[in-house]
Amino acid sequence: MRLVIQRVSSASVKVDGSIVSEIRNGLLILAGIEDADSEEDIDWLVKKVCQLRIFGDSEGVMNLSVQDVSGEMIVVSQFTLHASTKKGNRPSYIRAARPETAIPLYEQLVSEFSKTLGKPIGTGVFGAHMEVSLVNDGPVTIILDSKAPF
Repeated sequence: MRLVIQRVSSASVKVDGSIVSEIRNGLLILAGIEDADSEEDIDWLVKKVCQLRIFGDSEGVMNLSVQDVSGEMIVVSQFTLHASTKKGNRPSYIRAARPETAIPLYEQLVSEFSKTLGKPIGTGVFGAHMEVSLVNDGPVTIILDSKAPF
């Protein structure tokens, strides 16, 4: 599972011109799910994201987590995070999980974030064309991949 985490001062998701999720201070997370992903990937990522010290403390040092600042969160499914661009100019999405695998894992990811933070988590609409808007605070953008050694 691959996540792109963006610290935001605001973010929203629109589908068909209507806002389906909106937050202020917190994290906008784009989530790419592949066939090999499991509950173990979700557990590791939720713990890691919720404890990442990427918010400024009273001295402006990135020393606080999303939990520490009572931040909000939106998680948007994005299969294109698993695009392979080695050959040709048209990306291949062969590693991206099909909806029957991806939807339950995505819903479980959102549920675990909600449990850990103790609040509802905003989402997009799986498979829909979405307009994602954000003000990246910093900017701070971090990529986590549960399968990568970094």
